[in-house]
Amino acid sequence: MRSDLWQNGFKKTKQREAVFAVLSNADKPLTAMEICTGAEMCGKGLWLSTVYRVLDLFVQKGIAQRNVLAGGDVATYEINKNEHRHYVVCTACRKVFALEKCPLPKTVHLENFCITGHRLEIYGYCEGCYAKK
Repeated sequence: MRSDLWQNGFKKTKQREAVFAVLSNADKPLTAMEICTGAEMCGKGLWLSTVYRVLDLFVQKGIAQRNVLAGGDVATYEINKNEHRHYVVCTACRKVFALEKCPLPKTVHLENFCITGHRLEIYGYCEGCYAKK
C-alpha cells in the first residue's frame, strides 16, 4: 500500500511518512498522542496539531480509519486494510485488544433489511486488572 500511496498523486511529506510509518507498525489502534510519541521515538518530532491534520487527511482519503469506542472520548486511528476488526476493551485500564476473528456469523438475515456492516465492542477486565479485583 505504501508505494501506491505516494505514486497516486498523494503528496509525500516527512510528516505524512512519519505518521504512516507509526500506523503501519502498530498492532492496535492508536490515539493521536500515541502516534506523536511513536514518531518522536523514531526521531521524527511532530507537533500534535500536525499529527491531527495528517490523520484527518488520511481518513478523508481512505488511508486510515477513525474509531471512537463506546464510553470513550478519544479517537483512535489505524490503517484502513478494507477489513473490519473487533476489539475487547478493559474497563479498568482502557487497554484495547484486537479479536482474532469476527465472532458474528457470516450470514445474519433480517427481514426487510440489507446489512452493509457492523461494529462490535466487548468490555470487561484484562487479566491484570481482573486479578486486582
